Amino acid sequence: MDLKDRHVVVTGAAGGIGSALARRFHAAGARLVLADQRSPESVAAELPGAVALAVDLSTEAGNIELIDTAESHFGTVDLFFANAGVAIGTDPMDDEEVWDLSFAINTHAHRWAARRLLPAWLDRGEGYFCSTASAAGLLAQIGSAPYSLTKHAAVAFAEWMSITYGARGLKVSCLCPQGVNTAMLNSDSPIGTGGDVVRSVGEVLEPSDVAEVVHQAINDERFLILPHPEVGDYLKFKGSDPQKWITGMQRLQRRTLGY
Repeated sequence: MDLKDRHVVVTGAAGGIGSALARRFHAAGARLVLADQRSPESVAAELPGAVALAVDLSTEAGNIELIDTAESHFGTVDLFFANAGVAIGTDPMDDEEVWDLSFAINTHAHRWAARRLLPAWLDRGEGYFCSTASAAGLLAQIGSAPYSLTKHAAVAFAEWMSITYGARGLKVSCLCPQGVNTAMLNSDSPIGTGGDVVRSVGEVLEPSDVAEVVHQAINDERFLILPHPEVGDYLKFKGSDPQKWITGMQRLQRRTLGY
């Protein structure tokens, strides 16, 4: 999809990958609505014509509000980029609030947005849904069960959307980066030492580098977006020998985390 004059919504746009996507899409000529829990006004101020919204994406009502408001500005959404995400929690003993928020932002927000967007897209035979999952959604996140589960679910939902509606004009892409230089990967990240594992296994990219890869993938209308190409190799290895892959991940956990 050529983004010139297209109506694009980006969630999680106040910083990190989201703000980098906003800048790259604006450079491509898109009409932008930027959303985050805290208003991404500072990002929108850099991008003439962009609209900034503070929205609670952990509820269906928040997602509906976002899309309704976006359409009041620029008409039907052409590309919705569900980029907002949280990295919290460690294991099954975490409080339900941790699990509920992880699923709400990392998975259910995608579903809620799709429920609102699909009727118009299918009626006109065109629409583009992009989501940010993670390499953890294809592999695993050492140190965080909630992150692993919800990102796997995000990948699965994107796959299902593409399979089910691809013949009816819907395009779907799923972004699965490994290490990116954002607050989520900092030493004080809510997933704690899980970030140490990510930094230990490969290059940490800048958000702007990821945004460039994403823009090209959208132009090409590719489903799986891998800014770290080695993730594709890991996925092949995992599929070819799951037991050996798990053994290797156990070894990585012991070496990196000490247990």
